[in-house]
Amino acid sequence: MPKYHVDFSGEIIYSNFEVVYLEWELDRLMGEFIVVKAEENGVNVIGLTRGRDTKFHHTEKLDKGEVLLAQFTENTSAIKARGKASRSCRHGEIISGE
Repeated sequence: MPKYHVDFSGEIIYSNFEVVYLEWELDRLMGEFIVVKAEENGVNVIGLTRGRDTKFHHTEKLDKGEVLLAQFTENTSAIKARGKASRSCRHGEIISGE
């Protein structure tokens, strides 16, 4: 008998399909997030609605160094940032507003 015994009978094994499905389900429940960091004073972050007519539904004004964590939801289909800011999400980072 080995000195150490590890019991894997309680472990859950997922297939690749199940892992992708779980990630999709988590995205559906949690939504997509974006982080906006102001590189100058007065950066405007604007949430835009879904539907036939796109409208502004929320705005925030950030000063240099401030960070806003925003989420895409059933109501928010786009997030617009005006001014010099960096935007980070799971797809990468974008810096704009030179």
